[in-house]
Amino acid sequence: MKTIITIGGSTSKNSINKKLAEYTGTLLNGNKVVNLNLSDYKLPLYSVDEEVDKGFPEALMKLNEAVSKADGFIISLAEHNGAYAAAFKNVFDWLSRVEAKVWRKKPMLLLSTSPGPRGGQSVLEIALNRFPYHDAQITGSLAFPSFFENFNDMEVTNLNLRSELIELVKTFEKAL
Repeated sequence: MKTIITIGGSTSKNSINKKLAEYTGTLLNGNKVVNLNLSDYKLPLYSVDEEVDKGFPEALMKLNEAVSKADGFIISLAEHNGAYAAAFKNVFDWLSRVEAKVWRKKPMLLLSTSPGPRGGQSVLEIALNRFPYHDAQITGSLAFPSFFENFNDMEVTNLNLRSELIELVKTFEKAL
């Protein structure tokens, strides 16, 4: 049994990206899914001075341990002004200081969503270009459009999007 971490790339209590990542985790067969909530990892704003003066925060080391033990990742990124949400970027910056190759050559299914028709495409493109430099083995990606029109509290309601997501999950599972 493999351990898969899901991450919704924001700290919002009602994060649609968290919902999408966790829903996608339910599509996996026979794997342990751990839903990480960025709000559970209180980290100061990253700066070199903070790192030099205080070292690595305990919360960072716990998160890094979870990332290290995982066999793969399902990440859905929130888009704030066309880029990562500040909370995700801060976590990513801290993690990269502990281990530059944050994703450790492990399979990753990379998603984004938004209420609009582009589904967070701008942040997804940034991550698709950036994450391989940190050893992400991206098996597939999807900018999930118009979240509230295509998802209810239980599942993807758009049959084409559901089929596409299921195929992406199958490809991800093969890479595990």
